[in-house]
Amino acid sequence: MEHVDEIKLTHFTKKGGCAVKIGPGTLAHVLRRLKKPNDPHLLVGIESADDAGVYQINETTALIQTLDFFTPIVDNPYMFGQIAAANSLSDVYAMGGKPLTAMNIVAFPIGCLSAEVLGDILKGGQDKVMEAGAIIVGGHTIDDSEPKYGLSVTGVVHPSKIWKNNGARPGDVLILTKAIGTGVLATAAKAEMFPEGSLASMRSMATLNRRAAEVATNYTIHACTDITGFSLLGHIYEMASGSAVSMKIQSAAIPLLTDAAEAAAMGLVPGGAYANRDYLTTVTMSPSVPVNIQDLCFDPQTSGGLLFSVPSDVAVALLQDLQSVGTGQAAIIGEVTQEGRGEIYVY
Repeated sequence: MEHVDEIKLTHFTKKGGCAVKIGPGTLAHVLRRLKKPNDPHLLVGIESADDAGVYQINETTALIQTLDFFTPIVDNPYMFGQIAAANSLSDVYAMGGKPLTAMNIVAFPIGCLSAEVLGDILKGGQDKVMEAGAIIVGGHTIDDSEPKYGLSVTGVVHPSKIWKNNGARPGDVLILTKAIGTGVLATAAKAEMFPEGSLASMRSMATLNRRAAEVATNYTIHACTDITGFSLLGHIYEMASGSAVSMKIQSAAIPLLTDAAEAAAMGLVPGGAYANRDYLTTVTMSPSVPVNIQDLCFDPQTSGGLLFSVPSDVAVALLQDLQSVGTGQAAIIGEVTQEGRGEIYVY
């Protein structure tokens, strides 16, 4: 009989090791039924698709609040904790803020996996929070048949320096700071394929967006978001539609994780990619874009990079600075073309 500590974490997940979220169409329908808060101190709330809520405390300080958690996407408990924490912290960076405190959110099958496994998950999360310069101040745990882990994170930002996802302007250039393909590579890992790509994916997911955000604070940022389960094109759409603009994306310029293109070509594409594609009706694909690259554009990401919309005259300098601090996969992937309703052309 298999020892409980050797059971793979991802065997407990219902979706085969992917950080699957409720579909964007369903979520939008549900949120429309909620009453919008009416508070002058609420600077960013549920009315937009931004990455976190922002509440103004005084003239110089606004509070950023966010949370995220998901089921295991890797079998190493410590690495799972690191990835989940990096993913949760990312929302603060995407708003231009600095994380201060975090609280653990834990669901764990204590009757099936040992407390040591849980300890490794929490250690991974704590180490990543410390790397971010923040601290764990508590949390909440429940006994559940399916492991889940993440953080509720509190950060701060100056009220006049908040990055929102709806300020992109015609003429802007789009910069992406991490390669994509984590969903496809998680599917490949489940099939025990492409181990080199899986390792590259884990390293990328566990990398904080801290350095990219810190570098970008020295530049004019018209809009920013991070790339997660709604896919690269999904988050581009949120930025484009919220900003009332149209965008063009150069598919060949999009950075890809090791083996991601080959894995996608073999059909190792998670179901969430097809849900994202069905929802994003404003996307037009040029026939010249290979099918596997199209699939990667809709691939659900976990702990992806930041997407910046910046004035064209600062784009090259920002890109060079990003690459100089270790964000070597950062790339200019497109542009904001004109006013519109979220139309996206991929060529």
